[in-house]
Amino acid sequence: MTPSQTQETRTPRGPVTRGLTKSWIARESLLGGPPGTEQPGLTARILAVRGLDATAAATFLEPSLLQLHNPSLMPDMDKAAGRLIAAARGGQRIVIYGDYDVDGISATAVLFHMLRHIAPSADIGTYVPHRLDEGYGLNSEAIVALAAQGAKVIVSVDCGVTAVGPALAARQAGVDLIITDHHNPPAAMSDLPEAFAVVHPRRPDSQYPFGDLSGSGVAFKLAWRLATMACGSDKVPAATRALLLELLGLTSLGVIADIVPLVGENRVMARFGLSRIRGSSNVGLNALVTASGLDGEKVQADDVGFRLGPRLNACGRLGHAKEAVELLTVASPARSLEIATMLTRLNDDRRGIEREIAESAAAMAQARGMTGDAKRAIVLSDAAWHKGVVGIACSRLVGLFGRPTILMQTHDGEDGAECHGSGRSIEGFNLHAALSECSHLLLGFGGHDMAAGVRVRADRLDEFTQAFTAVANRLLTTEDLVPVLKYDTAATLQELSVEAVDGLSRLAPFGRDNPRPRVRVNDATLQDRVKLMGASGDHASLSVRAGGHLMRVVAFGWGARLADARGGSRCDLVIEPKVSRWNGRESVEGELVDLAWRTQGPTVMPIA
Repeated sequence: MTPSQTQETRTPRGPVTRGLTKSWIARESLLGGPPGTEQPGLTARILAVRGLDATAAATFLEPSLLQLHNPSLMPDMDKAAGRLIAAARGGQRIVIYGDYDVDGISATAVLFHMLRHIAPSADIGTYVPHRLDEGYGLNSEAIVALAAQGAKVIVSVDCGVTAVGPALAARQAGVDLIITDHHNPPAAMSDLPEAFAVVHPRRPDSQYPFGDLSGSGVAFKLAWRLATMACGSDKVPAATRALLLELLGLTSLGVIADIVPLVGENRVMARFGLSRIRGSSNVGLNALVTASGLDGEKVQADDVGFRLGPRLNACGRLGHAKEAVELLTVASPARSLEIATMLTRLNDDRRGIEREIAESAAAMAQARGMTGDAKRAIVLSDAAWHKGVVGIACSRLVGLFGRPTILMQTHDGEDGAECHGSGRSIEGFNLHAALSECSHLLLGFGGHDMAAGVRVRADRLDEFTQAFTAVANRLLTTEDLVPVLKYDTAATLQELSVEAVDGLSRLAPFGRDNPRPRVRVNDATLQDRVKLMGASGDHASLSVRAGGHLMRVVAFGWGARLADARGGSRCDLVIEPKVSRWNGRESVEGELVDLAWRTQGPTVMPIA
């Protein structure tokens, strides 16, 4: 098939169109919903094809803090809160032990500020392991050292649910260890760490109604319970309520950056938290907003994902995340500005390192035959790669080759060379479960269905690569490796009015399991030659007409693909419709996601 043709096929998943970059599948076909033209209203139609009936849709469109569940429903929540209050008020040293990513950093800050609020003189410290020197999660050496420094209670955030050894070390050191986490827990209660308390929404015995909280979400629930238990009433004082609302801003950073499903409680916390980020009373958060160029703007989920989050993450990837924790907890205005500036510089450095790793790994994967049908997974390690950045490079390769990817750095360990890094997965492939099948070959692993950390001895890398690839080959078909673009429904340009598209903003914030609405516009005609934009012509602007209506479509990164497109060419498009406001005028524009030519298109139409 040439790039200028549109191929219509019939599969068990419904009609599929092959665009220039991906296969297109309508969500309405996946969910068994009716064709788009049979339901009135664009927003109602999109909600329907996403599986929401009228009642669920009304709740979704009008999120309320009343939709948040009682924290006490979570296992060990009251036990954990009671111990922390006793320690805070009794002068016992408390250490909050967090992870080095955005979720762990924000969770640490949430708990810190609530403990300091309910007991201003409390002895509270924070600890974040060094990513390169210590690795992810609780470690026994740190537990013992913190105990020697006087810690009586250590509370983990965003880590610890599988930390059996460190829990034993805490017990032997006379420390009460409270674990709060959201990563995949053991399947049996008997395999949980023997800690003072294990707070987790998906613990094997849990009846908590929503299991997909982020680490910061679990920390917020603990902060909420600390507040009510400290005052002895579900109705907290005005100052405490104001702090809880303020902490939603920090919580939303972790919710969005950790890519948990933006539905249920996560959606509520993100929706109300985003509005609390700009203008926050937290001087460090304000400095981060300023350094990210978001002053005067409404902060949205994309801003957390692409501007705020990467800066916080960069500290843990290239330096030590303790400075990011300092930024959101105790930093003065001057120190906050210093740290925020440093984070921006580190993030710029990280982008360059990430690009180099991704290019090197892509070439290596192709050379080793890991990008074809015979090997449906990529597993690579290289001493030159930065262990703190390989996870992001993984995501790039998943997008490029459409298969689970594990990238690691080879380095000297205590017992010889070992490979240490991260993995990312594709929809329908449980990475954590696949690693479990290969656990006998690993020094350690942990994480989610879609992302995980991995350690393996260098002399067992080939064996692990073969075993993991065998799991992927067994569970994934060649069709699973074809990149798929899901759009919600077909729509006419007439339907895409300013009012209708504005209404789609009520579905925000957008993210995992709640993506930006995408619609398919069929049989559109390019009115004129495509206009290239940007200093290097990397982007394009096209004017399309369908059904007697005209729309401007902006195509970021499509300059090379569309440079030779001619006026009069017919195509189908998948776009994200948005309202453009300029000089007091409003109009609807489409942001191009993919395009398929209906008739003979340009003579030159590169796909890559």
